[in-house]
Amino acid sequence: MDSLGATDVKQAVVTFRDLLRTHQERINRLNVYPVPDGDTGTNMALTLESVVAELDTATTMAAVGQAMSHGSLMGARGNSGVILSQVLRGLADGINGSETAGPDQIKSALAGASTAAYSAVMRPVEGTILTVVKAAATGAAGGVTLSDVLTGAHSSAADALEATPEQLPVLKQAGVVDAGGAGFMLFLDALLNVVDGRPLPEPPEQLPAPMRAAVDDAHDDLSGLRYEVMYLLEASDETIPAFKNVWAGVGDSIVVVGGDGLWNCHIHTDDIGAAVEAALDAGRPRNIRVTDLMEQVEEERWVREHEAEPNAPHQTVPTAVVAVATGAGLQRIFHSLGVQRIVAGGQSMNPSTAEILEAVEAAPADEVVVLPNNKNIIAVAEQVDELTTKTVRVVKTTDVAEGFAALMEYDPDDSADENLVTMTAAKDRVVSGEVTRAVRASSCEAGPIAEGDWLGLNDNAIQVIAPTVAEAACGLLEKMVTDVHEIVTVIEGEGASAADTRHISEWIGEHRPGATTEVHHGGQPLYPYLFSVE
Repeated sequence: MDSLGATDVKQAVVTFRDLLRTHQERINRLNVYPVPDGDTGTNMALTLESVVAELDTATTMAAVGQAMSHGSLMGARGNSGVILSQVLRGLADGINGSETAGPDQIKSALAGASTAAYSAVMRPVEGTILTVVKAAATGAAGGVTLSDVLTGAHSSAADALEATPEQLPVLKQAGVVDAGGAGFMLFLDALLNVVDGRPLPEPPEQLPAPMRAAVDDAHDDLSGLRYEVMYLLEASDETIPAFKNVWAGVGDSIVVVGGDGLWNCHIHTDDIGAAVEAALDAGRPRNIRVTDLMEQVEEERWVREHEAEPNAPHQTVPTAVVAVATGAGLQRIFHSLGVQRIVAGGQSMNPSTAEILEAVEAAPADEVVVLPNNKNIIAVAEQVDELTTKTVRVVKTTDVAEGFAALMEYDPDDSADENLVTMTAAKDRVVSGEVTRAVRASSCEAGPIAEGDWLGLNDNAIQVIAPTVAEAACGLLEKMVTDVHEIVTVIEGEGASAADTRHISEWIGEHRPGATTEVHHGGQPLYPYLFSVE
């Protein structure tokens, strides 16, 4: 091709989205710097989904550019997604103004993408996607034909990506290249595929063992940056410099992109309140998302350690079950209750649609019931039915206690629809709760919370605040268990002790003598005790 039209650019963006999906897990496992703030591959793919959705009605180059700019701004997820959105906005600006984009326009677009990406980051770090995009722009400069321009960009960017471990010690220690840069390379692959039919890269069949080796060390280096805060900010453009200055004193990994009154803002911080309050002085924040980075690291560690564990073989049945769970003990319990396939994941390490789809396809049945066991995973699980020839139904379990209860009514000889009805009714009869530790000072209807306090939660609300895990557990059970309940299931996780479990069991025996106590070892991270009452 001598130039790209609107249809060609759309095709390249859609191909980029598809490549991100197929390479998603590979890129996720590269994510070690500076702190795991959501899986890079997943965040970049979700950002592109928003762009592709807006491209549906775009027929002119101007409309395509607008879709790339607005879609990426509105859909950006995580630090990598926000930076990628600025790269796409810079590219869109470079190809606007005519209905075709030739070599000179692509050179300008790549240069603009690099400038836009650097300008969005408060403290640019070399050895990241910024370096790779800059190298692409430099490599493109000497090309004559469109294919030459993109080949030069790809070659220089690939060299820069391979050199990122020399610029960032955490990458060298882990034996990986930068995740965001690897994701951007797929866009160049998509463009070359459209321009001269260059074959698309296939994802590796197996992932290298060293990946993610430095996650914990990376987090330790930046232990003060506990939370990721993101929101859209409606504010006039002239207020943004002052807003950025305030944020510079609040945290790090700051990316602010946008314009014309709407901005996508990302920061790592230890002060959530200050990060949000800064927006109030500039304008109106909305779609606020807060992620606990420490929780991600802990759960990510568990998933990393157990993701290679094989699922037990099962005989073919009319209807199989796929369940999402963390903790080796929980996996064993789910398998013992008839689950054929387990997907590793949980509260902060939500599995992707592709991971659940893979488990569904591997399940020994033509019909499958999925137990997400977390409210954040339900919507993802519900997409699987449209992606497979199998019949897939989702029982909307929000925790493992509901998952266990649902399995009490599972009948492999019934259809997925019949199991959906009976298993949903069973999970609705269960009362569940959990005990975890406060990561920061706060307050709630139950009273003031100090960092390190133990919390008892039920119905997504904090019911009990206590100085010890046993006191929090018993206080929570006092509110959960009544005289009509017959069984209290206690699931031990990391942080549980034999002494605390014995104290809890004795409390149930003394104060709720009509209930039988069952204790199981789940091994789940972050929650030393999970409770199921029925």
